Amino acid sequence: MPFTLDPSTPFGARVERRLREDLILWLTTTRADLTPLPAPIWFLWDGQSVLIYSQPDGLKLRNIAQRPRVALNFDGDSQGGNIIVITGDAALDPTAPSVAALPAYSEKYRDGIAGLGMTPESFAADYSVAIRVTPTNLHGH
Repeated sequence: MPFTLDPSTPFGARVERRLREDLILWLTTTRADLTPLPAPIWFLWDGQSVLIYSQPDGLKLRNIAQRPRVALNFDGDSQGGNIIVITGDAALDPTAPSVAALPAYSEKYRDGIAGLGMTPESFAADYSVAIRVTPTNLHGH
């Protein structure tokens, strides 16, 4: 089923807003023994895909290389509501700009990067591998 995001519906508008505004998204990859491995990530939504940056030795990179199907989800509201799950295909994106060359990402995570004692340039050096997730399905409530 192709990914559709209709911001004219209440659910679609909520998904679109959270993709733009939320700071944390959970990425679930699958390990070699088929154990799901969820990890909180920083991300940038460009209207069609989710851009993530990883350290080059990250386990998520090995998992994606072997099994590119992934799930992305936002935290719920602690009462079982506000559930959003996106499934899709992940791939390394060597054409993506570095964090330091991507003002939207650097601005979104300015406080988080500073909280790590880093600059956008030093963060870009550590998190140098871009991953792009292309959504294929959306569900939630």
